[in-house]
Amino acid sequence: MARRAGSADLPLHGGRVPAWLGQRMTRLGALIAQTIVLEYGRDEFLRRLSHPFWFQSFGAVMGMDWHSSGITTSVIGALKRGLNPISGELGLHVCGGRGKHSRATPGELDAIGMKVGIDGAALGQASRLVAKVDSAAVQDGFDLYLHGFIVTDDGKWVVVQQGMNGDKRQARRYHWLSEDLKSFVEAPHSAIDGETQGEIVNLTDIRAAASKEGQLSLLADLGPDKIVAEAAALRKSTETAPAQELLPHLIMPSHHEVSAKDVVLRRLHGALAAAAEQGPKDFADLLIVPGVGARTVFSLAQVAEVVHGAPCRFSDPARHSLAHGGKDRHPYPVPTRVYDKTLQVLKAAVEKAKLGNDDRLAALKRLDAQSRALERKVGGPSFDDFVAGECARSHDYGGRSVFGWEKPPAEQTRKRQA
Repeated sequence: MARRAGSADLPLHGGRVPAWLGQRMTRLGALIAQTIVLEYGRDEFLRRLSHPFWFQSFGAVMGMDWHSSGITTSVIGALKRGLNPISGELGLHVCGGRGKHSRATPGELDAIGMKVGIDGAALGQASRLVAKVDSAAVQDGFDLYLHGFIVTDDGKWVVVQQGMNGDKRQARRYHWLSEDLKSFVEAPHSAIDGETQGEIVNLTDIRAAASKEGQLSLLADLGPDKIVAEAAALRKSTETAPAQELLPHLIMPSHHEVSAKDVVLRRLHGALAAAAEQGPKDFADLLIVPGVGARTVFSLAQVAEVVHGAPCRFSDPARHSLAHGGKDRHPYPVPTRVYDKTLQVLKAAVEKAKLGNDDRLAALKRLDAQSRALERKVGGPSFDDFVAGECARSHDYGGRSVFGWEKPPAEQTRKRQA
């Protein structure tokens, strides 16, 4: 059975992911997924997806807007494009998506079931129940528009779905995990992300057990006296019922820019130090790719943390946007040359590991360990100075955003003066 794992509240943003970024996100998402499966197994990858803070960091390290609702759509889309072609090798299948794609999920699951020998009809029923719980049993003002269902060859799954509140310009993401779920209708969520919207109807809360029993009784025996008696009993029971266990809940701010308060600075300094001379001495030898310098190693350190980091490491998802920037120039334009080197290094490491040589993946793991060790004793630039330096070098890094390619610094200065 499954459980709800957590939630997230996100600013509701429109727009599309440009093709030049979407293609890179597809490749990086698939490579990170493969690395996690190689290192920790498929079940662990599902657990990561069910954690709202990790999911947000995963999207941010891929160059998507670090805080917006678009991360959910773009990450599910990137995984579907990147993992389904290798589903036979990896044993992972991504179904659903936004709008009409979400409604196709049961049919996709049925086809997967016939192909790999699992109960696709039961999975389709689980998909419908999960969507129904978050749209009807939890009435919190958000209307579902996205449903992503990721399932393994042995029938384990995770669901990430999202609703919107158009009036408040906010989105809420719901995470479910098929590990240890005892009931679809009693405290099933692993996470829900979103700001408090006032009182809501949540019939999945364990404190609502008496309410559900009362509704069934009223359906069988309606009458004014019965309704009054049941209402009084419900008020008494909710006062004494134990509180539901708190789930991971992520709330992202509405501001577009990444600021110092959004980042744990010591973690940034650790990654920068690990990318410099203090980093693993064998890193360059193990990951020989022409043109890989400290800037690419810094991005690889961020990716390595997404692969190896514990849940507590993702309390500041904005920090992972520093690896590859953002499509809207926040915190700075996407450094496409650095991004491509990251992809090149990670692809080589994964391919070697598939052949039984995991030295290169081990080097990435050491890079992550070194970064965490160094952050306790090194300093570094202020956040604003770091971002300013990245912006100044953006043209050299192949900086690109939805506004186009970054101009050389001298040309930008002339444009401002004009």
